[in-house]
Amino acid sequence: MPSRPKQPSRSKPAVKARSTATPSAAKAKRRPTINDIARMSGVSKKTVSRIINDSPVVNEETRAKVKRIIAETGYVPDPQARGLAFRKSFLIAMIYDNPSPEYIVSMQKGILSAIEGTSFQLVVRPCDRTKPTFLSDMRSFVERQRLFGVLLPPSVSEDEGLVKVLRELNCDYVRIASVSLDKPEVMLVTNDHIGGYEAGQHLAEQGHKIIAHVSGLKSFRSVHERRRGFARALAENGIDLPEKLVLEGAYTFESGLACGEKLLAMKPRPTAVFAGNDEMAAGIYRAARNHGLEIPRDLSVVGYDDNPTSLRLWPPLTTIRIPTENNARMAATMLIKKAPVPHDDTLPSLVVRESTAKPAKS
Repeated sequence: MPSRPKQPSRSKPAVKARSTATPSAAKAKRRPTINDIARMSGVSKKTVSRIINDSPVVNEETRAKVKRIIAETGYVPDPQARGLAFRKSFLIAMIYDNPSPEYIVSMQKGILSAIEGTSFQLVVRPCDRTKPTFLSDMRSFVERQRLFGVLLPPSVSEDEGLVKVLRELNCDYVRIASVSLDKPEVMLVTNDHIGGYEAGQHLAEQGHKIIAHVSGLKSFRSVHERRRGFARALAENGIDLPEKLVLEGAYTFESGLACGEKLLAMKPRPTAVFAGNDEMAAGIYRAARNHGLEIPRDLSVVGYDDNPTSLRLWPPLTTIRIPTENNARMAATMLIKKAPVPHDDTLPSLVVRESTAKPAKS
């Protein structure tokens, strides 16, 4: 019986090649761990973890030392492991129902500036509070994302049902609203009545007597606060604000145009209009043009927000400036630090440009 051919032996050089790595070389290639960082820094693993997660309870000298060693070693925390350890993700959500795109963009910019250089990321979640499934949808969203916390701008910040859901889920939140609705550590108050007052005072000082107001949606608490301040300023100057001169818009250009058309068809027509935001003010500009009126000679207009639209209109819009981006940055900082921060610079203020003047003599 013929003998079976001998099988070729395995290549010895290949085996030798795999065994050439020395223990020291293997150690050099090993990725540093949190234990390594703690040992090199002379602090506990818990302290390193706090620094990685931007905890405010670590002193700045220790924080700087640990961060320097992290940078030198190239240590990268495992986000999945961190999420499991904390039973939450490092996601901050902004849940909003505001129809103004300029406002939402400014909010995002402010939040992103607050979380820059940290481990946190932003998730943006629009919602519709009128939907029957609103609260169940929000509960599912928060649970699914395992959110670190939620930022609530107006008017979703005013929804007590949503706040109750967040509390039940043990999800941290910060509310931005025109009035205080909660504990100081979770509230950033924008005092919208002050902005309304300044708008009314400015138009009264210009000598206007027939002054209209195009508000936003009545479901927004800020709408009532702005009107309250506006009406108070007019009353202090002996000027009435009849209901027929107060129209409800929807914070959109189209609603501003529609309301402007109604107001300018009145006899006598108003000589000045305070719009609840700059988008609606732009619509009023269009209505004035449709009626052959010139701003500010025939109609003075004041907006609210001081977003980029106010400078793109001609003439540039007199408006109430609200520091939306700064407010969002501070609210995000409050959420991360779990503590209130001074926010005196959240107050609205009048910015006078070229859309307001004394009324023309009849």
